[in-house]
Amino acid sequence: MSDSTSPHGFSVVICVYTEERWEDILAAVDSVRKQSLPPLETLLVVDHNERLLERLTEEYADERLREEVRVLANAGPRGLSSGRNTGIAASRGEFVAFLDDDAVAERDWLHHFAAAYDGPEVMAVGGRTLPAWASGRRPAWFPEEFDWVVGCTYRGLPPGRVRVRNVLGGNASFRRTAFDAAGGFATGIGRDGDRRPLGCEETELCIRLAKSLPGAILLIDDRAVIHHKVPAVRERFGYFRTRVYAEGLSKALVAQSVGAQKGLESERRYTTRVLPSGVLRGVGDALRGRSGGAGRAGAIVTGVTVAAGGYALGTLRARRGGPAFSWGPIERTEDSTAKDSTAKDGAAKGSAAKDGTAKGSAAMSSAPEDSAAQAPAVKVSATKDSTPEGATP
Repeated sequence: MSDSTSPHGFSVVICVYTEERWEDILAAVDSVRKQSLPPLETLLVVDHNERLLERLTEEYADERLREEVRVLANAGPRGLSSGRNTGIAASRGEFVAFLDDDAVAERDWLHHFAAAYDGPEVMAVGGRTLPAWASGRRPAWFPEEFDWVVGCTYRGLPPGRVRVRNVLGGNASFRRTAFDAAGGFATGIGRDGDRRPLGCEETELCIRLAKSLPGAILLIDDRAVIHHKVPAVRERFGYFRTRVYAEGLSKALVAQSVGAQKGLESERRYTTRVLPSGVLRGVGDALRGRSGGAGRAGAIVTGVTVAAGGYALGTLRARRGGPAFSWGPIERTEDSTAKDSTAKDGAAKGSAAKDGTAKGSAAMSSAPEDSAAQAPAVKVSATKDSTPEGATP
C-alpha cells in the first residue's frame, strides 16, 4: 500500500517491452509492493506493445491497485530511454527509482535509497545488482570483473556507501529535480528491445547532471540490493563478445559528447587496476588447477581487446558525423502535476521524520568511485551530441 505522506516519496518506474517476460514483470512489481518503505506508486511503461499494454492494464485494473500501479504507454520513440522519460514525466514522487523488468528488489531496497538522501546535494543513489544465473551458477569462464555485461554490479567497485561518477540504470534512483536541472535520458542509443545491446545512457545523463549542478553528489549504496535474472543466452561467450563490443561503441560516443577526460575517467582505473588484477587472479587459479581460471583470464583479455576495437570504430564514426542524440526538458503530465501539491504537503508534514532519518543514516564514504493506458507527453527539445549508458563499468 502506498503512503502519499511519506517524506521520501518514491515513484518506481519499470520499463517493459515483451510478453515473454510476463512472469518476471509481475515478480518485479510484487517486489516493489512489498517494500518496507512503500512507494507512492509503481509506473509500468510499455514500449510500443499494444497486447502487453492491454494485458497489464487488465492485470492492474482493480480499484485497490490502480493508485499503486499505473500502466502507461511509451510516449516517445521505441527504446529504454524514451520509456524512462515517459515514467519521469508521469511521476508524482520527490524521487524516481528505476528497476529492471527482469529483476526483483530486496525488501529494504527503497529504505536504503531513502536513507542515502541525507542532504539536498545528493541527487542520485544506486544500489548493488546481483546476478541470478539461469543455469543456477556462474559460468566458470565468466569473470566477475565483467558482470556489467549482464547488467550487474562488477568486481572492482568499493563496498559500502560511496561516491561515484554514475549510477547503473537498472537499480538506481534520482531526485525528481535532477531531471529539471539536466533534462531526461538521451534518446538515439540505449536499449531497444532485443537489438544490439548498446548502452551508456546513464553515464551520459550522470555526467550531464554533474555539469548542470557542480555540487551534485551521486552515490552507490551496496545495501540497496536487487537480483537480476540472467537468461541462458547471456551466459554464452557470443553474447559476452557482442556486449563488450557494443560498450566500446557506446563509450566512444560518450567521450565524443562530454570529452574523453570525463567520459573515460572511470574506465582508466578499471583497465589499469581492476582488470590486470583479474587476469593475475585467473592465471593464479589456473596454475593451482582451479576450474575456469584460464578461461576467466582469457575472457578479460578478449573483453578488453574487443571493447577497444568497438571504441576505435565508434570514434571514427563519430568524427565522420555519426549518430547524434537528443535530450531536453521533461514536462510533467497534468496527472502528475495535479498530485504534486498533495505529495509536497505530505512531505512537509513528514519533514521532522526526514530529519531523523538523515541524522540516523550511515556516514558517507568520501572515496571517489571510478566507474541502466494513455501515453503522457514527453517534450524533448534541442538536439545535442549526447550519449548513453546501461550497465557500464
